[in-house]
Amino acid sequence: MARFRLARTNVNWTALLSVAYFTYLLGGAVVFQILEREAESNNRNHFQLEKLNFLSNYTCLDGAALEKFVEVILDAWVKGVNPSGNSTNPSNWDLSSSFFFAGTVVTTIGYGNLSPSTVTGQVFCVFYALCGIPLNLLFLKQLGTCLSVHLGRLKTRVVSVAPHKRVVEAVAVVSPLLGGSLLVLVAPPLLFSVVEGWSFGEGFYFAFITLSTIGFGDYVVGTDPDKEYISVYRSLAGVWIIFALAWLAVIVNMGTRVMEHVLALNRGVFKKQEEEDEDAAARKVDDTSKI
Repeated sequence: MARFRLARTNVNWTALLSVAYFTYLLGGAVVFQILEREAESNNRNHFQLEKLNFLSNYTCLDGAALEKFVEVILDAWVKGVNPSGNSTNPSNWDLSSSFFFAGTVVTTIGYGNLSPSTVTGQVFCVFYALCGIPLNLLFLKQLGTCLSVHLGRLKTRVVSVAPHKRVVEAVAVVSPLLGGSLLVLVAPPLLFSVVEGWSFGEGFYFAFITLSTIGFGDYVVGTDPDKEYISVYRSLAGVWIIFALAWLAVIVNMGTRVMEHVLALNRGVFKKQEEEDEDAAARKVDDTSKI
């Protein structure tokens, strides 16, 4: 009987979590549709209007020739060649940029603005990712463990000499986490806003989309052909991504533990309530049988 109650509780909780998860996805889809659909339509209409204006100004071109040229531009963009500027644009495959690309492969960010175009490069990328992704996860796990250990030692040292244990313990836990988060999520967007010419909001958006490994590719560092970057700029960005991912893993693990603790408490409350209801029903049956 106890096993049956436990199984039923687990099934109910799984169903509830599944409904919440897919409701969250559906809600996000609706909000994104409301926010972005009109802008997409305006952009599409603007692009079509610009094509018509271009054809009217350059009558030597016809629609088919323009469409062919647009296809060439799109193909160049897909292959990592920026259509703006000229042939003197910096290479996407110098050592610094290649290091940055390798980092996006093993971290599974995959911006999508650059990919191997040769068959040999594509095959190598497959096997490189197969070996690199587990290695990256292992490295991030070990780095996150080291960070957690150092944070734990720091908390122990601070709390051991503090008169008010609970308050100081909370401060000792929150302060390093907040400081580290500011260092990896706030300082880099400020740097990107200066170097790339982005707003702080755009830089923060890029940082979060990168560190969450979503990697849309709408914003990527070191790709503006009109700017001159230092040779190791993208490599430094790759190093930032690695260490920031490790720090973010610490934050996510702590948040996951808190959520699991809260969910376990709620599950325990539900289970206790079920058992109390079943005991009450059983007593009612016993009382009825005695009558």
